[in-house]
Amino acid sequence: MNKNVKPLKNIKVLDLTHMLSGPYGSMILADLGCEVIKIEPPKKGEGTRRLLENDPDYSHNGMGAYFYTLNRNKKSVAIDLKNQLGIDIFYELVKKADVVISNFSAGVTKKLKIDFDTLKKFNSKIITCTVSGFGETGPNFQRPAFDQIAQALGGGMSITGLSAEDPMRAGIPIGDLGGGMFAVMGIQAAIIARSESGLGQHVDISMLDCQISMLNYMATMHSMSGLIPEPIGNSHFVHMPYNTFRTKDFPIVIAAVGDQFWPRLLKIFKDPELKNSEFEKAFERQKNKEKIESILQKELLNESSEYWLNELEKESVPCARVNNLEQAMNDEQIQYRNMLVDIMHPEGGSVKVPGNPIKLSSIENEQYSSPPLLGEHTKEVLQKWLNFSDEKLNELDEQQVIEFKK
Repeated sequence: MNKNVKPLKNIKVLDLTHMLSGPYGSMILADLGCEVIKIEPPKKGEGTRRLLENDPDYSHNGMGAYFYTLNRNKKSVAIDLKNQLGIDIFYELVKKADVVISNFSAGVTKKLKIDFDTLKKFNSKIITCTVSGFGETGPNFQRPAFDQIAQALGGGMSITGLSAEDPMRAGIPIGDLGGGMFAVMGIQAAIIARSESGLGQHVDISMLDCQISMLNYMATMHSMSGLIPEPIGNSHFVHMPYNTFRTKDFPIVIAAVGDQFWPRLLKIFKDPELKNSEFEKAFERQKNKEKIESILQKELLNESSEYWLNELEKESVPCARVNNLEQAMNDEQIQYRNMLVDIMHPEGGSVKVPGNPIKLSSIENEQYSSPPLLGEHTKEVLQKWLNFSDEKLNELDEQQVIEFKK
């Protein structure tokens, strides 16, 4: 058995995405083996190509960090979809494809005549997926949205941070990334459904819907009680101690989920006030949260993070150093699981980017191709998929319908 055959190797994806949510989803599909064809406008390319492209810190060979991160394992085909000849070429590609993914503003795919109802006329098995701020239905679906809009409307910002007066977005763009992840799930479900029905379907992903889904038990608790939760920093409303604490050098987290960890903590922290028998139950510890955390914090400042992590780990108390990005990326666990990979630039050199967190037993040695130059694969794909001759390609290039690397 070939140990490097990826599970979605026979799936062809036409990728019309830009910025973050869509490209993140199509990157996951590419990592899982899909042949992802990134359709871009000639001359300028997808908008993210321009982002940070000349930044001295955040670019490599004229390719910015955003584009570099999100477009490995993809092929670039430059076609002008605003030109009728370009649209006609796209329709021919649709006949050969399995999936079309986009994250235009709501209504744009219909305006461009690349929506599901149009494309299924060319290929009844085609699966389309759109990722947008609010989905394609409802009273507000045409509003513009970016990551922070989804985070704000989805309620997550109201329970993040230290106070209700100063709501805080998540440090990572979970609004965008959530949309991309749910898009992958939806597309894979549609692929499985097609294997039984023989027909494609449309997958409608709303970034706001995803945020509500990820509220998870917090939303259910509100519906049960009617209470509106407020942010509590890094602590927890049930478990205690469960927070970030300062040490002599780096901050650490102690996450004592359940009463079984309290006796173990008492072996480490010797202050007699902690011996109160009432503190054996989380409910009582919560009522005395400030007092207990103050005692722990005072003692933790006496030694280094390494010292305290060793002590806590001896007693099997869940704990961790709060890593900055450099520390996280150099963590031996991260390194061992190949979660930082060298991605080559097409014109030389390489950059380390986050790897694929989906570890499949059928993949022995994960391989990654370079993020593509604009139009790098136009000629290859149009010849392979549509049997275009060199003469026809040159003619379309002169008409600025397509662009390819000479």
